[in-house]
Amino acid sequence: MLNLKSAEEIEYIRESALIVSKTLGMLAAEVKPGISTLKLDQLAETFIRDHGAIPGFLGLYDFPNTLCVSPNTQVVHGIPNDKPLENGDIISIDCGALKNEFYGDHAYTFAVGEITTETQKLLEVTKASLYEGIKAFKKNNRVGDVGYAIQNYCESFGYGVVRELVGHGLGRVMHEEPEMPNYGKRGRGKKFIDGMVVAIEPMINMGTHRIKHHNDGWTITTKDG
Repeated sequence: MLNLKSAEEIEYIRESALIVSKTLGMLAAEVKPGISTLKLDQLAETFIRDHGAIPGFLGLYDFPNTLCVSPNTQVVHGIPNDKPLENGDIISIDCGALKNEFYGDHAYTFAVGEITTETQKLLEVTKASLYEGIKAFKKNNRVGDVGYAIQNYCESFGYGVVRELVGHGLGRVMHEEPEMPNYGKRGRGKKFIDGMVVAIEPMINMGTHRIKHHNDGWTITTKDG
């Protein structure tokens, strides 16, 4: 069931999302060789609380931290640890915040020091695919239009689009309907109407689109490494 938002509720979501965006902006200056993801997690929790919000992921589905941090071949839901980041790594940082009973949710993939040209291209294409998806998210279009836009763009560069992990609706609950796959066919799926709020989350691999679930119950990596 779709949970449509009023203009006031959308502003609350916008406020929470802005805190998340500012948190990631703060972390951008901290992501460098030698820092641990656990330290980044601690910085993020302090920043979010200092801005009058609650970390959106902490305790959600029993997740133990503020950030999901996923370096290199990890795709999503990595748990922060004390291992230092190294030059040439990339790290996806997924962050959420809860304020006024509404969630914000945003992820960004950072380069750690100097990365290869091949890896930089992956980051650029993935970011551009997000904007392709956003352009397709408009009234009377459908979920499949967004998925098609992302898939078509990324696959034109030879990248694999993860199937099992998707974006989602957003509001008083972190994960609401509709699910927002990063693949699809035009004209398929739920129709977009006024009051819908979604998180579009392209997850793109250099190799196959297949993924592997790990024994910690959270970490997901690319299947081919």
